Amino acid sequence: QVKLLESGGGSVKSGGTLVLSCTASGYTYSEYCVGWFRQAPGKEREGVAAIDWDGSTAYAYSVKGRFAISRDKAKKTFYLTMINLTPEDTGSYYCAADPWMTIVKAIGALPECEFSGQGTQVTVSS
Repeated sequence: QVKLLESGGGSVKSGGTLVLSCTASGYTYSEYCVGWFRQAPGKEREGVAAIDWDGSTAYAYSVKGRFAISRDKAKKTFYLTMINLTPEDTGSYYCAADPWMTIVKAIGALPECEFSGQGTQVTVSS
């Protein structure tokens, strides 16, 4: 059974920084494309960032230059570093993994990943 556990959410003011972490277990983690998607109140889920087994990354246009995804294979953990946060970044953030997801299609595929965590809340106030 694949398990993903997020941590690191919280409340910050506009312009602030947060780092989310996701620890994985139960699968050959290093071979999966993994990433983050989010859901704001009243809005659809949207892919945010992804990273492939070889380190290739992909980002949603809205977060390029502000968010960075990284992974530590030895710790089976991947991260989302978010800087210059704005109130539009508020929402629940979920980490996700899928053995069939490719980095090219990851941003669109993330919300439908086979495996995802329970989510962590990010709130950005103006």
